[in-house]
Amino acid sequence: MKALFVGLGSIGQRHLRNLRTIVGESLEASAWRVTKTVPLLDGKGNAELGIDLAHHYQILEFERLRDALENKPNIVFVCNPNSFHVEVAQAAIDAGCDVFIEKPVSHSAAGIARLIQSVNATSRIVAVGFQYRFHPGFQQAKLWLNENRIGQFASASFINGEYIPGWHPYEDYSASYGARSDLGGGALVSQIHEIDMAYDMFGLPERVYAVGDRHSRLELDVEDSVTLLLRTMINGRNVPIDIHLDYLQSPPVRKFTIVGDKGRIVWDEQAQSVTLEEIDGGDVHEFNYPDFDRNDMFMDEMRDFLSAVEKRGRPLVDIETGSESLRIALAAQLSMKSGDAYRPVDWQESN
Repeated sequence: MKALFVGLGSIGQRHLRNLRTIVGESLEASAWRVTKTVPLLDGKGNAELGIDLAHHYQILEFERLRDALENKPNIVFVCNPNSFHVEVAQAAIDAGCDVFIEKPVSHSAAGIARLIQSVNATSRIVAVGFQYRFHPGFQQAKLWLNENRIGQFASASFINGEYIPGWHPYEDYSASYGARSDLGGGALVSQIHEIDMAYDMFGLPERVYAVGDRHSRLELDVEDSVTLLLRTMINGRNVPIDIHLDYLQSPPVRKFTIVGDKGRIVWDEQAQSVTLEEIDGGDVHEFNYPDFDRNDMFMDEMRDFLSAVEKRGRPLVDIETGSESLRIALAAQLSMKSGDAYRPVDWQESN
């Protein structure tokens, strides 16, 4: 197998390590990247500066994307900043490659319709990196929800807050993709996992309303906090789902609460637990996963992608499914600017 990695930051290196763990020494890896000053990372918060990554990982390195694609990789991992995802993914598909795109698919609607059309026309396998779909806490919560354990769904609340200078302590946060509008940053799209989880459980909303802005003294030119209110139609009823995302909280918080007329489900990532609290009888069911390692969900995501490539099947999060959260996020961007509520963005209408 020949794999090209576009970008070798923290997520690019993680995917490279995981792919090599699964495939073994038969992997022929290469890379094309613009930033050459990224340290060697081990996925556990440790960074070693001044390491030649191409030498360490024993990979070929190309100066131009064209040259990298002419090397005829089977699969391409798009791990560069958000604003370049579509351009690279389109070039890879045009070159006949299967593609793994890190979330989000992009930061705007430009090129998305063509990208989806190209995937469908060529039967290329394209997956989007929403690894929380593989998280045991999320999967258990979704199982209880699908089993109707909390009865008639009434509301849901998601929160993800994490202080951006603490994301990658080895680098200047103000130069990172998350802090820069030209790289497609901002709390809304950089922390899009909660939007994807809400979509996966409850579908597309009817309307999206959002309030967000830069509130802190952090050095960035994007919103550092945003709250969305999704009006979702379920069983003929309007149901509210709120999602709060920010770059401000330390220690970090990531949790959600789903409320029904028979109980509620609460997931807390930091506590490594998900709880089902039933009204009738007062029963409380707690699902813990103390042996879970953060890399487990990335490994499961990688196996799912490789299986789809091998069998020419559909990955869990394909290009169309993986783009739905961006439709919601872009509607939220419009709402933040105008103060009005919007339908999820339609790719055809946005061209």
